[in-house]
Parts: sequence; structure tokens; C-alpha cells
Amino acid sequence: MPNTSDIRNGLCIKFNHDLYQIVQFQHVKPGKGAAFVRTKIRSLTTGKVLENTFPAGAKIDPVRVENRKYQFLYSDDTGFHFMNLDDYNQIFLPEAIIPMPGLLKEGFEVNILFNADDETPLTVELPTTVELEITYTEPGVKGDTATNSTKPATLETGMEIQVPLFIEQGERIRVNTEDAKYVERAKS
Repeated sequence: MPNTSDIRNGLCIKFNHDLYQIVQFQHVKPGKGAAFVRTKIRSLTTGKVLENTFPAGAKIDPVRVENRKYQFLYSDDTGFHFMNLDDYNQIFLPEAIIPMPGLLKEGFEVNILFNADDETPLTVELPTTVELEITYTEPGVKGDTATNSTKPATLETGMEIQVPLFIEQGERIRVNTEDAKYVERAKS
């Protein structure tokens, strides 16, 4: 059976009657006492990130998962609809398993993580950044670019984020999908 020496980023495990994905880990060998593995794990059902420490050599229960490419089609009252890019089958998923649903635009390609044992979708992995257009924001005032001030802006998906004052309506920007923050203007 696998133990803590097999821990790596992205590994999915069963822990405390839930499925978790290893986000970050560090093997620690203090000068005194036994070695241990400090981890950050994200629940695949709730999305919460926990910190946990495993003693060195402790048994872990890995879960076999498959990563499949899907294309986002649309959302409605029943959920978010995706199409498999290999066989064109469609599935719909609840909003709860999508980390930043407000950043999804029709046609975006995402990876969906499936539990290989029972074929249940676990989570949707968005690209690290997405390129979206600003549909509405207040005009910037000339000379306001020296500070790190921000203003609200509405994206083409309907989500509102904070952008620098020099960003204008109609511009395309890159947005980080982890925290929904402005990254940069999109290159044309």
C-alpha cells in the first residue's frame, strides 16, 4: 500500500471520508523527533483547502482519477453543460464543483477530473488565465495611473472584478482563474 513517500502535487487521496487533492507538500526532517509530511489538501467535494500533517511512512489511500478535455457549452437552471471533445457526449454539472463559474465563457476548453472507479465528475480545472472583454466600466481619469487604485469592471460573462484605473470599456484583459484578479491587458 502506498505511503507518504508517494505523495506528489495533484495526487488524489481518500482521507476522513472525503476525496482530497494534494495542492502542496513538504517533507520535514526536524533535528529532534520523527520526520513528517506537511501538506495542503483541497476537498474535491467542497473546494475547501486544509492543512494536514502526516507522519513519515503513514499509509495513504490514493484514488484513481482520469483527466478529460471538455468544452463549455452553456449554463441554465439545471447546471453547466459541457461536451466531451473526443466522443461529443454532453454532461451537465452543478455549480458547486466549478471553482470560478463566473469566468466560464461559451467555447472555453476545460479539464474535468473523473473518479475512474465510478465515473463521477470530481472537479473542473480551468486554465490558469482566461481572456475576457470588459463590457462596462467607468472611464478612467487622465493622470490616475500613478497609484495602485482599482475600479469595478463587468466582464462579458457578467462577473464583476477590480481592474486598474487605466482599463477602458471594450478592452480585452487576462484574468487569473484562481482568485478572479486582473493580470494584464490581452496582447492583440
